[in-house]
Amino acid sequence: MAWHGILGHDDVVDQLRRAVMRGRLASSFLFAGPEGIGKRSFALKLAQALLCRARPEEALDPCGRCPACIQAAALSHPDLEMVSKPADKSFLPLELLIGDKEHRMRRGLCHAIGMKPLLGGRKVAIIDDADFLNAEGANSLLKTLEEPPPRSLLILVGTSPTRQLPTIRSRCQLIRFRPLAADLVATILVAQGLVADPAEAQRLARHGGGSVRRALELADPALWEFRNVLYERLQEPLLQSVRLAGAVAGFVEAAGKEAPRRRARLRQVVAFAADFYQQLVRRLAGSAPAEDDFGPWIDRAAAAWPKDVRAAAACAERCLDALEQIDRNANPATVIESWLDALAAITLPAAPARR
Repeated sequence: MAWHGILGHDDVVDQLRRAVMRGRLASSFLFAGPEGIGKRSFALKLAQALLCRARPEEALDPCGRCPACIQAAALSHPDLEMVSKPADKSFLPLELLIGDKEHRMRRGLCHAIGMKPLLGGRKVAIIDDADFLNAEGANSLLKTLEEPPPRSLLILVGTSPTRQLPTIRSRCQLIRFRPLAADLVATILVAQGLVADPAEAQRLARHGGGSVRRALELADPALWEFRNVLYERLQEPLLQSVRLAGAVAGFVEAAGKEAPRRRARLRQVVAFAADFYQQLVRRLAGSAPAEDDFGPWIDRAAAAWPKDVRAAAACAERCLDALEQIDRNANPATVIESWLDALAAITLPAAPARR
């Protein structure tokens, strides 16, 4: 089912609805989960449901037609505040949270949420891109989190609790959003006109990790061309890590000068490698690869693989570690070098025992 057009998160709706019905809705939440799965849209729909004047809060069922719903959808409701990281900034500017130097604590999100509601029974504030809170920005939220104004709700939208300072994590109720099922991702891609061909939507969704955004990023033909290069190298009995690191670095740099685009491309490459080793684990364990397009690569890799299934699993795990490092904004060059060196070490044939 879909909650007002939002697919895949009905369990979260039920959890929050029960909390509202018991009068136990927390004053601050951290919505955590992969990018591109609808967390921001969910937060906005929740705000609309809480501000709707036509239906009771506990229903979490906004009418979508009353003035409050229309204003919330347009982000013009006076009791709804939302801030996001500007595209040209590395962090959420402090001014968005507590005002500029001339208006400290008299403007910004923290000031707005502290005011009495004007139209509805609540004040709702949403911090999108909460992963990009620096220490100063996070500390500016502490008073609001420790002493929340009456009938206020603050929602931080991010990807992982580890991206937040402990002082933030400990003061927010964590809501984990799961990746979307591949069929749901494909449905969204076609329904929203993002991908015209249903078969292509299915292919992108299979490799999108449950994220609509990541599936869309995979529409770049250059990625699939490099995937062939990557798999050609990974199937070799002895991984040439230095050679492959140069190829990966060059491909990442070709994404452009913007750091976010380079980081996204590196993440896609590492995710391809993680898929490769996960399918290799299946093959070495006696199962067929889950996806048909893996077959030839995995068959050749399994025939030449110098290690057992545990080594393949260790390689897959190391790829997942690299993905986490990328998400934590680790230096891309360092990630590439350490990741491929680790894979080479795992796949290195054991030295013959001395007699």
